[in-house]
Amino acid sequence: MTRSHRSHTDPNPPTPRRRTVVKAAAAGAVLAAPLAAALPASAVAQAPAFLHGVASGDPLPDGVLLWTRVTPTEEAVPGSGLGPDVTVSWTVATDRALTNVVTEGTTTATAASDHTVKADIRGLSPATDYWFRFSAGGTHSPVGRARTAPAVDAAVPGLRFGVVSCANWEAGHFAAYRHLAARGDLDAWLHLGDYIYEYGTGEYGTRGTVVRPHAPAHEILTLADYRERHGRYKTDPDLQALHAAAPVVAIWDDHEIANDTWSGGAENHTEGAEGAWADRQAAAKRAYFEWMPVRPALAGTTYRRLRFGKLADLSLLDLRSFRSQQAAFGNGSVDDPERTLTGRAQLDWLKSGLAASDTTWRLVGNSVMIAPFAIGALSAELLKPLAKLLGLPQEGLAVNTDQWDGYTDDRRELLAHLRSNAIRNTVFLTGDIHMAWANDVPVHAGTYPLSASAATEFVVTSVTSDNLDDLVKVPEGTVSALAAPVIRATNRHVHWVDTDRHGYGVLDLTADRAQMDYYVLSDRTKADSAASWARSYRTRSGTQRVERTYDPV
Repeated sequence: MTRSHRSHTDPNPPTPRRRTVVKAAAAGAVLAAPLAAALPASAVAQAPAFLHGVASGDPLPDGVLLWTRVTPTEEAVPGSGLGPDVTVSWTVATDRALTNVVTEGTTTATAASDHTVKADIRGLSPATDYWFRFSAGGTHSPVGRARTAPAVDAAVPGLRFGVVSCANWEAGHFAAYRHLAARGDLDAWLHLGDYIYEYGTGEYGTRGTVVRPHAPAHEILTLADYRERHGRYKTDPDLQALHAAAPVVAIWDDHEIANDTWSGGAENHTEGAEGAWADRQAAAKRAYFEWMPVRPALAGTTYRRLRFGKLADLSLLDLRSFRSQQAAFGNGSVDDPERTLTGRAQLDWLKSGLAASDTTWRLVGNSVMIAPFAIGALSAELLKPLAKLLGLPQEGLAVNTDQWDGYTDDRRELLAHLRSNAIRNTVFLTGDIHMAWANDVPVHAGTYPLSASAATEFVVTSVTSDNLDDLVKVPEGTVSALAAPVIRATNRHVHWVDTDRHGYGVLDLTADRAQMDYYVLSDRTKADSAASWARSYRTRSGTQRVERTYDPV
């Protein structure tokens, strides 16, 4: 998502590059306390301590990656670089009470890795629930649940995944995570990017209010900054609960680094005033891999593939590390075959994996929307805030060059590959845009529905980050009621769009269909926000088209 920024290193605000900075009204919010001050004094004093919960991720048929962060001494807060080495042990069992232990071991937490530790457990049974715990110095972490993937050749009757993206700490509480954790029926959950945000306090629109301030208070630039921000996020009780309830499968988008990241820079980075881009990017990626239970497929990337029996495989993309700079609006360079979103190696990897797949469903974890999107004849009062949200020029040019729309040669090549090789049941799972969508992915958008659909796409809305009604500052649902019909009329492959609400998705797979149930929050600013089912869409096997269904799974 496109946001302007102001460097905390520059006393004079620069001219906004694409949009006016949305300032929070709460003057005191800029005085965000360091992480240690946000924690109960008794909790910090008891060291070593596990103040950031536990997590599991990237499940395999025979294993899973376990994660925690230990605070060995009171001063060893995230990003501090302080604190001694400490031995951390882990225990994995088949029961929640940890009486039937199947494996255990030890590792060392050091300041060099911000006292985060990972244990890549192998030798487990497929499609099995396990419980795990870490211990250090006589202190135990909370107990977490991990679930392994089905065996590679298993005939799996069904799978269920939570699906989330775009969680701005300052915009509200993470009730979406709490509701997913409470389900108790997830094989895993997918985070499709913007797990954290890089902005300083008050620099990101939250309807003019900072619900809870960031730490650190300034825009994050250094390794210590990124570590502290990750640490702040993982003090959230709802996020801790979801990480403890099921394994996560995560990819990054731009805000884990900086807004509108590309291979050589970012919209929200000023070379020199904010240091060297290479240093900032390296710091952000290092902190990410320290703080997330993610296996990097290649050094510094998040693209990789997981398999869930014969029912589904999941190709996970990194659409920031290799992309060309976003095109300038209106100059036609979006069609330049020399420009790339994926990079050549990743696109070839994706194409070959989709062609070789023998599973019923080919899921693609995709951080920015692949279905084409034209603005059309929106009224001026809707066009201006919609353009602001999407990073479009407010004159209404019908392309968002940060999405696949800005890299049409890559998209044409991929969709032609799906069609020419008769690759069925490809479902893109997408975040980023702070709206919920259910899309066909047409080979030729201009002639759709007469032309074919090569795939389908389910886009989930934001956990908390501002969407369209927040920018306009009108009651929820007001804008969507007006804008959605116009968007759909101009984009006939779009079956549904909700521009206004926050929430999450639940993807349910069977051999016959892939169904996304969309859930929305009653109030993102309240920790006890309720959640309710909004709509459901599915794609039936072999159709490559989305249809509405009237009940959640």
